[in-house]
Amino acid sequence: MKLITFAVPCYNSAAYMDHCVETLLQGGEDIEIILVDDGSVDETPAIADRWAAEHPDVVRVIHQPNGGHGEGVNQGLANAAGLYYKVVDSDDWLDVPSLQKVMAKLREFAAMEQPVDLLLCNYVYEHVEDNTSHTVHYRNVLPTDRIFTWGEIGRFSPSQNILMHSVIYRTQLLRDCGLKLPKHTFYVDNIFVYQPLPAVKTLYYMDLDLYRYFIGRADQSVNEQVMVRRVDQQLRVTRIMLDCPNPYDFPPELKKLASYMLNYLSMMVAISSVFLTIDGSKEALEKKEALWAELKAGDKRLYRRFRRFSVSALTDLPGSMGNHLTISGYRLLRKIYKFN
Repeated sequence: MKLITFAVPCYNSAAYMDHCVETLLQGGEDIEIILVDDGSVDETPAIADRWAAEHPDVVRVIHQPNGGHGEGVNQGLANAAGLYYKVVDSDDWLDVPSLQKVMAKLREFAAMEQPVDLLLCNYVYEHVEDNTSHTVHYRNVLPTDRIFTWGEIGRFSPSQNILMHSVIYRTQLLRDCGLKLPKHTFYVDNIFVYQPLPAVKTLYYMDLDLYRYFIGRADQSVNEQVMVRRVDQQLRVTRIMLDCPNPYDFPPELKKLASYMLNYLSMMVAISSVFLTIDGSKEALEKKEALWAELKAGDKRLYRRFRRFSVSALTDLPGSMGNHLTISGYRLLRKIYKFN
């Protein structure tokens, strides 16, 4: 068995995927890299095949009809031979010294009778538009360099959510919890870092800047105008997450996890509301009204929290002035935190 599988969904990634693969290969012979060519129409398939030919014991290629990022993650998971599983987008990369430290720790986990379920590291936003970067860390939230449980975590700030960039899951845990992401849908990484969390029993945090997240390209899914065009997909992901087990029903030992997940859900509702508001069309505003009506008709505990005690309450303010405040508030936060 390989120690870790890196799944790299690739769609028309010829211009940048080599750098990603080069950094992953520094993990050594214990790794597996699965390049999932998602129906690319550029040189991506040939580049992927070249990497597999040059490194047959490490690199595998899956060519599939276009199914979207989520289907790339699904295929990587279905075919993974590694004890652990990490998704790395083809335009991102890993810091090599940090990767080598992570590999050493995973070898320790592999020798355990019950390996740790989830390893977390920091990630770094690399902003292309102004050549700056900033790091998202968890050192004030999570115990460092030891195994811990959800009962020992602190309070996450809104800028410290656990994202796909920060997680390395035990592969079998993802399979056991039935993780399957929807096809032809952006923003499914939110499901990936939300649905499996209640199944995680043991965690480990390394204060390393492992993942380098390239952001600021005009065609990226997190670009504001792109998100407006794809707001229906954001809504789909939000509704899938709302259909997951309700954090209010978690047992007492998962109280802190439940609080974190409720805040994450609130953020998802807020994002959907914000981009429907930015769209501003009659149809979009009707969809926002329908989302909030669904919340009100559902679990009253969730609705009260989203309406009164969380950031989502600020994204459904009444009238045109309320819409203006919602958009202005979002753009101020974007400027401060530079999240897209």
